[in-house]
Amino acid sequence: MANTIADSSATSDSARAPKRPPKQRYRKPSQFKGRDRTVFYLMVGIPTALHVLLVWVPTISSLFLSFTDWNGIRLSDMNWVGFLNYEQILTVFEKDFWQAVINNAVLLVFLFIGPTIFGMFLAYLLDKNIRGSRFYQSVFYTPVVLSLAVVGFMWQSVIYSTDNGLATQLFGGGESVDWLGNQSFLIPFGDNYGISKNFVAILVAIAWRHTGYIMVLYLAGMKSVDNSLREAAGLDGCSEWQAFRHVIFPTLKPINVVVAVITVIEALRAFDIIYVLNTPRKTEVLSILTTNNLLGEGGGNVGRGSAYATILFLMCLGFVIWYVTNHYRNTQEGAES
Repeated sequence: MANTIADSSATSDSARAPKRPPKQRYRKPSQFKGRDRTVFYLMVGIPTALHVLLVWVPTISSLFLSFTDWNGIRLSDMNWVGFLNYEQILTVFEKDFWQAVINNAVLLVFLFIGPTIFGMFLAYLLDKNIRGSRFYQSVFYTPVVLSLAVVGFMWQSVIYSTDNGLATQLFGGGESVDWLGNQSFLIPFGDNYGISKNFVAILVAIAWRHTGYIMVLYLAGMKSVDNSLREAAGLDGCSEWQAFRHVIFPTLKPINVVVAVITVIEALRAFDIIYVLNTPRKTEVLSILTTNNLLGEGGGNVGRGSAYATILFLMCLGFVIWYVTNHYRNTQEGAES
């Protein structure tokens, strides 16, 4: 009798215990036969070949060219110069390089503070399912689907027009304002470096486009929050701010990581809008210096342009590696739990 009771209790305990999902078994390519194997190799091989050809071949070529002196025309004119291009960037062109680094850093901080916070705020409001929320989502996300160059031309002709622009009409006091031509420092960093007024005007245009992207990411994250957590917070008497701070925001940790990486890469690779609005100086970033050395006025120096591109690539690569390792660590912890 005792054995029967023990067996029944053990059976009930095993029934209550959560069952682990069966371990997935992946088929090896050698297990495919005939047409399936051909389709498999095509589906894997073509995207891999395109990725290597369009991404890694130019990247490795730029790394190699950064150690040469070449005008980009004849291969016979290419000369190996070692680290000379990097030395010139840090000595002869030191002022241009550090001003570009300052502009990239300011853009990074500005995107973290402005569009990230405002995009999260918009996502929180739209998550309330207010009337016309789909319309507002479309309105806020529209700038994201526009070409960056088109956004630059729009702000140049519609917002920052010297005489008839919207910014001139609202803040100009009835006078003409050259928003993009004022190269004086708004926030100086010594005598030679600082944040120019025309670069601040460009920052606003970049933020206008970037906010919609951040809004969509956070909105997707908020939609995945369990409603029972919100209801429990309401029953405990939490205010809106307390519920967001202690219930919603902690669940957005994966989204915060994605937003951080995207913001960093967006700040480092910023080019189109700045290039369109880059008529005066003191608005250069590293991508602009790369293009100017390759194609622009005084260009034709592929080696120095590739050196700028390599520095920019290494900056982006660091944050990408951090994101991949963080994502892999979270995946492993979730699988073990």
